[in-house]
Amino acid sequence: MRNLLPLINSHPGGRSSLTCRFRCGDACFQEIPNTSDNEYAGDIIARAVSRRSMMRAAAVVTVAAAAGTAALTGPNAPQAEAAALAGHGHQPNPPHKPAPSGARGLRFPPVAPNKNDKVTVPDGYSQNVVIRWGEPILRGAPAFNPEKQTAKAQAGQFGYNNDFLSLLPLRGERGRQVLVANHEYTDEILMFRGYDPANPTREQVEIAWAAHGLSVVVVQEEHRTGKLGAVSRHPLNRRLTVTSEFRVTGPAAGSDLLRTSADRTGSRVLGTLNNCAGGTTPWGTTLHGEENFNQYFANGTTAEHKRYGIGTGATERKWERFDRRFDLAKEPNEANRFGWVVELDPYDPDSTPRKRTALGRFKHEAAEPRLTSDGRPVVYMGDDERFDYLYKFVSSKQMKKGTSRAAREHNLTLLDEGTLYVAKLTGDSPAAEIDGSGKLPNDGEFDGSGVWIPLATGTISHVPGMTADEVYVYTRLAGDKVGATKMDRPEDVEPSPRTGRVYVALTNNSDRGKEGKAPADEANPRNANKHGQILELAENWDDPAGDGFAWRLFLVAGDPNDPSTYFAGFPKERVSPISCPDNVAFDDHGNLWISTDGNQLGSHDGLFGVATHGDRRGELKQFLTVPTGAETCGPVIQDRRVLVAVQHPGEVDGASVEKPASTWPDGPGKIVRPSVVAVWRKDGRDIGV
Repeated sequence: MRNLLPLINSHPGGRSSLTCRFRCGDACFQEIPNTSDNEYAGDIIARAVSRRSMMRAAAVVTVAAAAGTAALTGPNAPQAEAAALAGHGHQPNPPHKPAPSGARGLRFPPVAPNKNDKVTVPDGYSQNVVIRWGEPILRGAPAFNPEKQTAKAQAGQFGYNNDFLSLLPLRGERGRQVLVANHEYTDEILMFRGYDPANPTREQVEIAWAAHGLSVVVVQEEHRTGKLGAVSRHPLNRRLTVTSEFRVTGPAAGSDLLRTSADRTGSRVLGTLNNCAGGTTPWGTTLHGEENFNQYFANGTTAEHKRYGIGTGATERKWERFDRRFDLAKEPNEANRFGWVVELDPYDPDSTPRKRTALGRFKHEAAEPRLTSDGRPVVYMGDDERFDYLYKFVSSKQMKKGTSRAAREHNLTLLDEGTLYVAKLTGDSPAAEIDGSGKLPNDGEFDGSGVWIPLATGTISHVPGMTADEVYVYTRLAGDKVGATKMDRPEDVEPSPRTGRVYVALTNNSDRGKEGKAPADEANPRNANKHGQILELAENWDDPAGDGFAWRLFLVAGDPNDPSTYFAGFPKERVSPISCPDNVAFDDHGNLWISTDGNQLGSHDGLFGVATHGDRRGELKQFLTVPTGAETCGPVIQDRRVLVAVQHPGEVDGASVEKPASTWPDGPGKIVRPSVVAVWRKDGRDIGV
């Protein structure tokens, strides 16, 4: 038997302390915001047994029909490929051997786990940096000079720490597409030479404000390769920052809970913060989740502030010294204006982005829509916090097809009216079979059923004791009251465009099972969960607007040699080791692509593809790794190209501008720069076929 891969235990989740400081305000070291005593999923498992037949008839069969048979066996993989998948250093697919086998779309030689200070891609593939932090994209913006940064310059340059990516078509401009990117957070220690965390300057703070937010930039494809490059100064190019104007729309717009001394209407907000993952709508807009917004606000004073993780003292970046709105002792409602899903029209550079209150307020990791059979959008969302919840929003309006002005104006109202739900999951195995070790129950799967509990519809609250405004602004508290299931950091949530099944990345939860914390349950089956899992959900009768679903764990991540791991029943000796799933996306073959954040298996983070159907269901292969200290974000999977956002390269404890931990992307002597990378096959053919 192979030895287990080495664990990295220096910090919860595998991240560096530096990353935790600047990305999420040391969330892992703070008191868990969810201290509610709502019913744990584990407490209701026993009651599920008596209803098993009924639930399976109504729901679980739906999953089986949608998913097909999960293969326990399959064709033998070449020995070299199997060795690379298992984490050995063998080089797969030497020239005299046949091309790699695998599910269609995943036929590439897997990248072995490594600690290379570069983007490592499969043999036969090439890459290029599409755009770096600081590259000018607006007219008049100067070339990047790390020693002469200014807020004015940064406001016209590509922002810092790119996360979510979307590539949209651009009609009438051959070979061009519109790239939209989130800029989640800034790490001032890696941005500014001689940075003093205790005493940031106003200029440094204003540069950071300008480096947050969103970028829209047109990119041009090189005709003979898959290489992409930014088209600077294109009319569609745009930067949105902490000082840009955003509209508040939907049922909570104008609420007293959103009014401040600077905005007595509760309908206009300056800026968007900590934009993590997102989504692309069928009507051609992009959605952006405001995640760890709590870390930017000082001097929290209320129970609601505490439930959202807002501290009672000063912040890491000290923004409250330079703008009173970040001091909640002076502006207690300002934090309520963040934590929303933002909708952006990338085709209209003069439009004002909108914060959609109907989708609730929490630490939004992502927001990915699908349509009902009658054309109403349904948006699935995760709240990226230990022991927080999974949500969905069902619109009451139908999408209009076409690109006419009337259709676009109508579709820009779709996310303002509908019903917001939170999920409650029930396992179908006896509680005694879920012991926290990750051992499969006797029926061979972690699975069960669930219900969507309505929270609010328009101005009507479904939560006793809370008004509709309170449900939307304090959505976490609404979830507490109705007994939603406490999950292991639900991050990106994506419905499959082929099957409609929904996949939920649950990154990790080192506090699962600790004294006074929620114990393991069938959806979150491991105590001290270091590696995370991916949940697969099928709506009853394939109706995304319905109120019931079936679920099962598709992957239980970690070293395949660890008995607690599970890969949809696929032979574990033939899969890549994976830890801490984060962002997910689909290719046209129905494969799920997974980027990781905080790998605890002794390798850099990476991007993986896994088959979700057929006799290779559960076959998982690593496609790339990112440089030292970096996280893999994005991703975008096209037929002939993969895009990833390489976030926070070089973010290693002790690193600084003066003492860099990485030389990526431009080599020794150059400042480390978060960037977007494109990968393609050298022979010009489709990825993985």
